[in-house]
Amino acid sequence: MQRLLVHPTAPEVPVPTATTTAPTPLAPPVPLQRAAGLVGLLAAAVLALNAAKRAGLVPATPLTQLLAPLAEVFALALVTALFLVCAPRIGVLGRIAFGVNHLALGALVGVEFVINLVFAELGPEQIADLRAGPLGAALTASSLLFLLGSLGFTASLTRTALPPRGALALYAAGAVPVALRAFVPELVLDLGLLALATGVAWLATWLLRTAPAGRR
Repeated sequence: MQRLLVHPTAPEVPVPTATTTAPTPLAPPVPLQRAAGLVGLLAAAVLALNAAKRAGLVPATPLTQLLAPLAEVFALALVTALFLVCAPRIGVLGRIAFGVNHLALGALVGVEFVINLVFAELGPEQIADLRAGPLGAALTASSLLFLLGSLGFTASLTRTALPPRGALALYAAGAVPVALRAFVPELVLDLGLLALATGVAWLATWLLRTAPAGRR
């Protein structure tokens, strides 16, 4: 009977191992990312217009009052694109913060319509009566939601090390007086709007700049 011998130096068959790849930082399709960047620039322009209007540099007209809520409408596209870009690194808490921020921006669209298109036509006593009821509670809840969502989302984006940290810091710093507009001086609110506009414009420019030319 023959014995089968295995040569001690026979080469081992390599066992395939799983490979890991770094998360792709740019998740959305390029056309959508670029569109979000352009819309983000529009949001920054409307925020700057709102600051100029509150400072008396631009007159309050039906057109400027109607444009005011569009800042939040445009910002919805911007923060969605930022989330998709950073999604592989943002984590569970970041996803929750994005959801809160997205919900808050949607609520603020209604808040801005009330402030610019309803309160602008009413007297102080009528506004006080409205704020004393459910509308006041809704306005306060929307503002607090925006504050928590903005701070949480920008903190989560900062941890990804993808968007510029300076832009995120400006966004967060501007969101605080905007959310607390009922409790801060007018000058602080104007400066907050300008800081927020600068941060939004910076983030929108980053989205445009980082969209690869070859991807579709």
